[in-house]
Order: sequence, then structure tokens, then C-alpha cells
Amino acid sequence: MVGALMDTLAKHLDTKLREWQPDIVDQVRQRITEIIDLADQDALDILRSRTIDQEVLDLLDEP
Repeated sequence: MVGALMDTLAKHLDTKLREWQPDIVDQVRQRITEIIDLADQDALDILRSRTIDQEVLDLLDEP
């Protein structure tokens, strides 16, 4: 099941990489490489999601 999900993800990413502008492609490849490196180091769980950071900032901005 994981293999099929990864195949679908890889195909989708491959399609997008051919559609995006070269500078976007470079940024996406860099981020994916960073994520893989962090996963190899078991360091992903110590990073906070930007979404969570934004939610906290939004809460702090509320009156």
C-alpha cells in the first residue's frame, strides 16, 4: 500500500516539476532533499510545522 502511495506521489511530483518554472523546481528539489536528510537523521519530529507557527501567531494577534 505504501508503495502505491509513493508511486502516485512520485508521478504527481514528476508532472509538477515539468510544469513549474526552473527557479521553483530548484527550490522544491532543495526542500525535498532537506526533508529526506532530516528524516534520515530522525530529526523531523523536532521541527515545528510552519502551519503550527502561523496558528500560534494568529492566536496572539486576536483581540
